[in-house]
Amino acid sequence: MTATDERPAMPRVFPAGFVWGTATAAYQIEGAVDTDGRGPSIWDTFCRVPGAVARGESGEFACDHYHRWQEDVDLMKDLGAGAYRFSVAWPRVLPDGRGPVNRRGLDFYRRLVDALREGGIEPYVTLYHWDLPQALEDRGGWRVRGTAERFADYAEVMYEALGESVSNWITLNEPYCSSIVGYGEGRHAPGAKEGEGALAAAHHLLLGHGLAVTRLREMARPGQQIGVTLNMSPTVPVTSSPQDLQAARRMDLLVNRQFTEPLFGGAYAADMAETFGRISDLSFRRDGDLEIIGRPVDFLGVNYYYRLHVEAAPYDEPDPARRTAFDLGVRTVTPEHARTSGLGWVVEPEGLYETLVGLTSRYPDLPPVYITENGYGDDGALEDDGRIDYLRDHLAATRDAMEAGADVRGYFCWSLMDNFEWARGYSARFGIVHVDYDTQVRTPKASFHWMRDFITDPVVTAPVTARPATTAPVDILVAGTPRGERPVGD
Repeated sequence: MTATDERPAMPRVFPAGFVWGTATAAYQIEGAVDTDGRGPSIWDTFCRVPGAVARGESGEFACDHYHRWQEDVDLMKDLGAGAYRFSVAWPRVLPDGRGPVNRRGLDFYRRLVDALREGGIEPYVTLYHWDLPQALEDRGGWRVRGTAERFADYAEVMYEALGESVSNWITLNEPYCSSIVGYGEGRHAPGAKEGEGALAAAHHLLLGHGLAVTRLREMARPGQQIGVTLNMSPTVPVTSSPQDLQAARRMDLLVNRQFTEPLFGGAYAADMAETFGRISDLSFRRDGDLEIIGRPVDFLGVNYYYRLHVEAAPYDEPDPARRTAFDLGVRTVTPEHARTSGLGWVVEPEGLYETLVGLTSRYPDLPPVYITENGYGDDGALEDDGRIDYLRDHLAATRDAMEAGADVRGYFCWSLMDNFEWARGYSARFGIVHVDYDTQVRTPKASFHWMRDFITDPVVTAPVTARPATTAPVDILVAGTPRGERPVGD
């Protein structure tokens, strides 16, 4: 597959029934962290660590969605969105991570789901978007198997509460960030810098997913869908040297194949032991785990923001700010003349095409795909032409991938509104709705109006016959043209 720079311009025709939505996450928008019985999460704790989050900010108030949710539902109705992906705050429902259920927390999500359905908006519920109850972290967090088991219990609680109203369930959001960025690099909660712990967390997150799928399958009504969301980034070697090619392969394993292979390939990635052997003996795996992890799901959620341009680097990185507990001899670089977002992230819509077609080629039994996050960060200007260009180009790439055989069923723009952007605090804004954090006034941006016009245009939803899938093998690892540093998992 070559780069798709010569794709014809928008508009593309999307099939009837294609799902259009927006997405958010609980800790990023809800606020009310100590209201109505909610317990503390690892992000509440992490935000109190000096220097962990820009300017010492936190999600304590965020967008106050907990109290302003009706206004936000009205914004979605005005947008014309047919779906909304949001996450449940585990500690709002189970303050201790297990045990007694906090009914006031459950009632909040019941009210939200009822209002969405009354407004013609289909809820897509993510059970885990990084806000682990601190009580479970105190017992070992995702490093230990017990957390995977508690996650399955929590999934059952949520299904019992919302199962009659919610038809689409997502177990995890981006287990790469939860495990590697949170337990290995220390840039996200809980702020650990561990090798063994990070790899064990990645495994136990997948195990928790599989256990939750099993539990939900036992309870699910006909027509309900269960999926999982991964962040995907094709890895591009800066040169064609063997060293850079091998570095790109290691990065592809770390970010992509560590998760896709056990979920959809029926095996652990073949190069896991070789690549991570100096860090862990992988003894946290047990017989039968792979079968649980690989239980079929109804869809895969793909979060795509950028490709990763990588080169080989010496092991034992001398700069403490860049050193991790599992140095893989890889450095990410930014191409010299690249188009970038307001945050400096490289804008390469062809990477989304490569991701979708690559997954389709690599995994013959891949379930249908939803793009569950795709968005553009900037300083929050209301006239956000850069975001409009980003959305237009990535929607074009999506449609091209569908014509090449990728079974994509929906697109969720990240994000409905500006919000707490994790370790970046409130300076990075991804919303199509501007939020004044002092007054909590919401103001739709130019991209909101563009998106509304786009998804309500009849040509967008006209029926179309997709082309047959490509027969050429396309790997997630994509060898690209050499270009000219950014962190992964912000």
